[in-house]
Amino acid sequence: MSHLTTTFRSALSTVGLLLATLTAMAGSEKVIDARQAGVIGDGTTLNTASIQKVIDDCSAVGGGTVRFPAGRYLTGTIQIKSNVTLRLEDQATLLGSTEAADYRNLDPFIDGSGNPLGHALIVAMDAQNVGIEGKGTVDGQSPKLKAKQKPYAMRPMLMRWVRCHNVTVRGVRLTNPGAWTLNFFQTKDTLVDGVTIRCRDLKMHNNDGIDLDSCENVQVRNCDIISGDDAFCIKATSAGKPSRNIVATDCKLSTRCNAIKLGTEAIGGFENISISRCQITNTKMSGIALNAVDGGDLKNVTISDVTMDGVIVPISIRLGARLKTFREGDQPKPNPGKLRDVTIKNVTAKNIEMIGMLINGVPGYPVEALTLENIQLELPGGGTAEAAKVRLSEKEKAYPEFDMFGKTLPAYGIYARHVRGVNFNNVRMNLLKPDARPATVFIDTAEVTPGDFGKESPSTQK
Repeated sequence: MSHLTTTFRSALSTVGLLLATLTAMAGSEKVIDARQAGVIGDGTTLNTASIQKVIDDCSAVGGGTVRFPAGRYLTGTIQIKSNVTLRLEDQATLLGSTEAADYRNLDPFIDGSGNPLGHALIVAMDAQNVGIEGKGTVDGQSPKLKAKQKPYAMRPMLMRWVRCHNVTVRGVRLTNPGAWTLNFFQTKDTLVDGVTIRCRDLKMHNNDGIDLDSCENVQVRNCDIISGDDAFCIKATSAGKPSRNIVATDCKLSTRCNAIKLGTEAIGGFENISISRCQITNTKMSGIALNAVDGGDLKNVTISDVTMDGVIVPISIRLGARLKTFREGDQPKPNPGKLRDVTIKNVTAKNIEMIGMLINGVPGYPVEALTLENIQLELPGGGTAEAAKVRLSEKEKAYPEFDMFGKTLPAYGIYARHVRGVNFNNVRMNLLKPDARPATVFIDTAEVTPGDFGKESPSTQK
């Protein structure tokens, strides 16, 4: 090994101690022990430069795995390079620095609420064959980072993958992000498997679980997410680059916001998305929120086999006309896009606080071609005759959210407006106490197959 080390040092001055720590595993795989390469796991030594050097040297000689044994490794922003995977062993923790100066923003942008974002603890840009795996933890230490900033302006995400190809995130525990936990932007061929996310009660903005933004060919499975903001969120901030060919299965979701959400940012659109076998609990907004509000189309979406226990609104669907842009140089779309060809089936929901379903287009741009099948809703009841008289404003350009029309609604089960083509098949609603409002209110709807909702026939407001 010493002869090999000498040879490579003469050819690549950047290799340093790397080759002294190479171990052959699984044939040609190269594994580098971060501690042997100079990274210190005492929880207090700042390792940003030493970790980055190991990653850079590993990528320079063709790639491999950088292994972190048990320990606490303090670091600022580190960038994963092509063909490099980080492996966090059991009891290994990457700790985010509590100093704002230790973070970099390699891809600045503005989020859907107008906030500047982009800083991250771990980032990969324009890289391929990259990932992070193992039984260890990435801890952003955001409460301590926040305490040192007034105001709290530099809010780093825990992990970002920007324009990457062939990414794997498997098995790790992610906690205490400054903003989003796990973000993918314009990234293709991705697997997220068995990841645990914990960031619910940090009292900070944008503590989403998983965010996919203008990504293609993604699988998310077996994840357990308890988040402060949206748990599983698909966005499309890039015009002409939809989020598509995405499959998510077997996830547990709990959040102070929306459990499954499409369309917080939606100029690029969404297509060919399947989400199934998910458990949603203790969620303070919508269980399923589908939005297309920035001119991009939302189509060919199927959500099935979902249980909910404790949500405000189980299903919220909105086609709107906010028509916002998110990337420099993009021009706003002139009109709303289409929201169509959506199937939601095999859903049960109990401990609902507000209404079963909200389905809203805008005048001249209806939601189209919905199938809602085998849905069981246990509703709270208690609505008044006065509430039944409420007329909701359109709010065509508003940010899409379950309470955008207010929290007093004229129906207890389903409110649908500006809709063309809805098939309700075996949608059942059970009231826990009497309600003076009708089960459903349909406004400007056509080609609706209402069926039997379990209590009474639909009513129509004029």
